Amino acid sequence: MATDFRLKERLPELTDQLVETYQVLGTMNHLGHCPLPSMDGVIDIVQDLKEILFPGYRKRQNLHMGNVSYYVGDLLDSLHDRLTQQAARALRHEYRRRTGESCDQVSTPDFESLGQEKTLAFLSSLPRIRHMLSSDVQAAFEGDPAAGSLDEIIFCYPGLEAITVYRLAHELFRLEIPYIPRMLTEWAHSRTGIDIHPGARIGGSFFIDHGTGVVIGATCEIARNVKLYQGVTLGALSFPRDDTGQIVRNQKRHPTIEENVVIYANATVLGGDTIIGANSVIGASVSLNRSVPPNTVVTIEKPSLRFREAS
Repeated sequence: MATDFRLKERLPELTDQLVETYQVLGTMNHLGHCPLPSMDGVIDIVQDLKEILFPGYRKRQNLHMGNVSYYVGDLLDSLHDRLTQQAARALRHEYRRRTGESCDQVSTPDFESLGQEKTLAFLSSLPRIRHMLSSDVQAAFEGDPAAGSLDEIIFCYPGLEAITVYRLAHELFRLEIPYIPRMLTEWAHSRTGIDIHPGARIGGSFFIDHGTGVVIGATCEIARNVKLYQGVTLGALSFPRDDTGQIVRNQKRHPTIEENVVIYANATVLGGDTIIGANSVIGASVSLNRSVPPNTVVTIEKPSLRFREAS
């Protein structure tokens, strides 16, 4: 197909129109010499973190106790440098967003040093995260009769993928590194259909079966040995507003789920004051906005079915 160069002559005018919107809609572009965290860089980091958490299952095969120390040490060295850079970028941008400082000003905080400090604290949490993930893998195996082995869960289960990324993101969130935790969980959301906010607090032996459509809100608290099925929403009832009409943030808006609870497909549990008591079962498609005492089974009464002969 031949190019019509007369039509291409319109492109400079279109360029000017777009650049004008960059001035008018300044909140939708980041122009200057202060780099933001890189989405590609952050995803590369989480992929290498999974290499450390599940050695031998992903990119590098033929690992054994004779060479794994070298491999992990090399990854940690690289992760230290890359995550320090990304954390420093995130911290610097958030500081400038809050203070109004321009890129040309010299900031008082040393964001590289602060980024390195937080990175080392994060990397030091990896052994603890591995223990948590081990309990999650075991919970999936014990909770799903279709699982043939622990290997199958590590290779194949989207629930474990989402939980793994969440546990990494939650640690970064706890260390008050902005942007990067949410970048990680939204990336996992796009891959698995499971939306877990990094601010949620989730205990060990956590299992999400099937997983598509699961939503876990930012202030949700989940104790040990909880199992969720697809389509479960642990959400907020409403968003309180202040006298000026602005949303009130940093309040508990999402439910608390105590130990040994099972919540079946498409159930919805809403509200920061809502507590699902230990050892309870919430049936499929149930909608709750009030607390449930321990050892309770909540179900919808089975609807009656009507059969008629097709015409």
